[in-house]
Amino acid sequence: MVDIYEALEWARQPRLPVPPPEVAQILDDIRSVGDDAVRRWARRLDGHPGDDFEVSRKSLQAALDGLDRETRALLEDAARRIRTVAACQRELFTDLSLELDGVVLGHRVMPVTRVACYAPGGRYPLPSSVLMGVIPAREAGVKEIVVLSPRIHPVTLAAAAIAGADRVFNIGGVQGVAAAAWGLAGLPRVDLIVGPGNRFVTAAKQALYGQVGIEFPAGPSELLILADRTADPVLLAADLLAQAEHDPDALPVLASPDGNLLERVQQELVVQLETLPAASPSRVSVSNGMLVRVSDWTEAVELADRMAPEHLELAGPEAEALADQLTNYGSLFIGSLSAEVFGDYGSGTNHILPTSGAARFTGGVWVGTFLRILTRQRVRTDGLPALVHLAEGLAQAERLPAHASSARLRTERRANGHGLIH
Repeated sequence: MVDIYEALEWARQPRLPVPPPEVAQILDDIRSVGDDAVRRWARRLDGHPGDDFEVSRKSLQAALDGLDRETRALLEDAARRIRTVAACQRELFTDLSLELDGVVLGHRVMPVTRVACYAPGGRYPLPSSVLMGVIPAREAGVKEIVVLSPRIHPVTLAAAAIAGADRVFNIGGVQGVAAAAWGLAGLPRVDLIVGPGNRFVTAAKQALYGQVGIEFPAGPSELLILADRTADPVLLAADLLAQAEHDPDALPVLASPDGNLLERVQQELVVQLETLPAASPSRVSVSNGMLVRVSDWTEAVELADRMAPEHLELAGPEAEALADQLTNYGSLFIGSLSAEVFGDYGSGTNHILPTSGAARFTGGVWVGTFLRILTRQRVRTDGLPALVHLAEGLAQAERLPAHASSARLRTERRANGHGLIH
């Protein structure tokens, strides 16, 4: 158990993982060699047997048809919920046109052309991440959506079919990110890559940002729970362990003004840990977390806003009032019924969320992630004199004579009969 001062000091520390040095080596090799390097690294790191990474439509359909009825129904229900929220979000965006002092101004809302949605593969597939990436991209109007996943699991293939992915590639890691960013080894060159991955995937996305868009760098998954003495320690411990199960580096944190509650949760963590498999990541990552004693809700709010956690739970009768005071979080879960795992799987909001304090300046993946606001302007003849005066004057103030000339010549050339009427 720690006090607020230790917790605040911890919250100040950087939490993004240090990029592994191998990432730069792999990227340099792929940049120099191209397709063959992508295939070589895929064989070496993921055991991919051939040269073709694309999963056929027939295989996608077979995975969907082979899914047991209950799992398919669950994925379809999650997809429906995510799609409903995403469709409502899309309605928030409209084109704009207005006239201001003889200038017609506005913007167009345009989707990104091609997107890659990453989903981890291997022993712990995350079909829910496919839904969270593909569905909002589809609702945004993205023209082509591809899924990247190494050692791809049949349930991930089925999720891609349910979500409406256009193409699926059995590749991941640094080599998969590079192939999608540069259009290598049969993958189309994409404009944006979103989705969770390990520290190698995160480092590759960061290294290639600028050549391809990314949503944000992702660090270890995080949960902060703020709870009062009325909260159920069994539920609190269960939520902390669920978060810890994501990753050996996950960060489960509970803060409360009630020391007795913190002690009961600590005891319950020991009890519930014994029910989990011996190989569960929770057994490692629970030690990364903290039980924080705060003096009051003011300190709790300060901790939450300083930490800016990926997930923030509020448990107790004060939850609703407290929710409006909080400003920095990836996703908020209000009240004891609102388990963070519901957001993981399909309450409707997205689970691809900022970590490592990034919620101070960005939100999670949503329809807007896949949209661009493209501004435009058309100067009419009646708006020209005032705009020339403004631009020429400010250009002179900034000592940029070519800027001033570009503005002034519009008036001079038109006055001299050079036909500038449009």
